[in-house]
Amino acid sequence: MDPSDYCREVETYLCRKNEGHLVRIVGPAFEQVCGWASSGVPLKVVFRGIDQYCERYYAKGPRRRPIRIEFCEADVLDLFDAWRRAVGVSATALAQPEQVEEPARRKPSLAQHIERAIARLATVRTRPGSSPALHAVIDDAIRELEAMDEGARHARGDARMRMVEALAVLDQRVMAGARSAINESAATSLRREADAELAPFGSCLSPDARARASAAAFDRLIRETLAIPMIAFE
Repeated sequence: MDPSDYCREVETYLCRKNEGHLVRIVGPAFEQVCGWASSGVPLKVVFRGIDQYCERYYAKGPRRRPIRIEFCEADVLDLFDAWRRAVGVSATALAQPEQVEEPARRKPSLAQHIERAIARLATVRTRPGSSPALHAVIDDAIRELEAMDEGARHARGDARMRMVEALAVLDQRVMAGARSAINESAATSLRREADAELAPFGSCLSPDARARASAAAFDRLIRETLAIPMIAFE
């Protein structure tokens, strides 16, 4: 997508989040957003970054001023960093790597991670229209996570490592169920979207690396579509 078109898409989304209030992306803000486009930041990542900032902003009380795109930069770059790690695209593959900063990340404890995974899976379980087969996979996963929960608080050394490995296996099992729950039409659409996200990096990736990144991007979109949490502890 042309950087100017990319900026207009971001501007349109930002205006919607500002309840129709026109917030133009011009000057330094335009250069900033063009930098995201050149660095390959997917539009959906930018939109989620805007959403994330807005959620925090509105949680503080009534809106006091229009939200500008500059306020959302830290959220956008944080989410882009997570996207890169999820699909396996390194910072060295970026068109303009200097524009992407590595934010400091505080990792939750193993017990906190398991508790959050249980809560998010339970939410998926209650979504209307989801696959009964996926429900069964999620129910099994919740039972396994609940069995791990108490031990995770005190697990150390080899015991903790075994628990982390078990979470990775469980994550793979849940994702296999999620892939099966996506119909062919939706899967085709998500694969097309995954390829579009990776298009800016095409010349920087070997065929094998691109295939792995495409599969990872597809799985990430399935997680997003079905609200499947990351169970693996990374």
